Amino acid sequence: MRVIAGSARRIRLKTLEGWDTRPTTDRIKETLFNMIQDRLVQSSFLDCFAGSGAIGIEALSRGAFQAVFLEQNPKAAECIRENLKNTRLEDKGLVMVCNVLAGLRRLEEKGHCFDTVFMDPPYHEEWERKVLEYLKDSALIHDETLIITEASRETDFSYAEDLGFYIVKNKEYKTNKHVFLERDSE
Repeated sequence: MRVIAGSARRIRLKTLEGWDTRPTTDRIKETLFNMIQDRLVQSSFLDCFAGSGAIGIEALSRGAFQAVFLEQNPKAAECIRENLKNTRLEDKGLVMVCNVLAGLRRLEEKGHCFDTVFMDPPYHEEWERKVLEYLKDSALIHDETLIITEASRETDFSYAEDLGFYIVKNKEYKTNKHVFLERDSE
């Protein structure tokens, strides 16, 4: 796994060996970032369920001024810190070792607001819904914040409208998909 583009282009990223994760492949990551590139310059990026930090680091490499990484596993959080150091982006990244919902509360208490929120939660545990339920009335996002969820192809998002979000785009791959959502401001 590597950084695809930007200031840290081609730098290899570490991942935890034997850890039960599903790192986003370089090909899918490149497709994703080609779709959101215009939103990244001087933006604030939140990477939930961050794993190795590859998504948030890609955002920083492509021009985001800040990325916050929420990761519960201490070994994965250390991997993120090493990747930030290796890419020379550590001054733009904040790694928080905590449950995602606890991290969201702490960030909101500190007055953070994000332009892009990315989450790649464990599949089939409804974390997508839990995070969206938290964000629906949260000051962590504004009306133009783009929320991107990486999920299994079977994951249902029909509830999103009831929570006050609308699906901007749905990009499907062989085994998973990216769902792009924004707050319905009407």
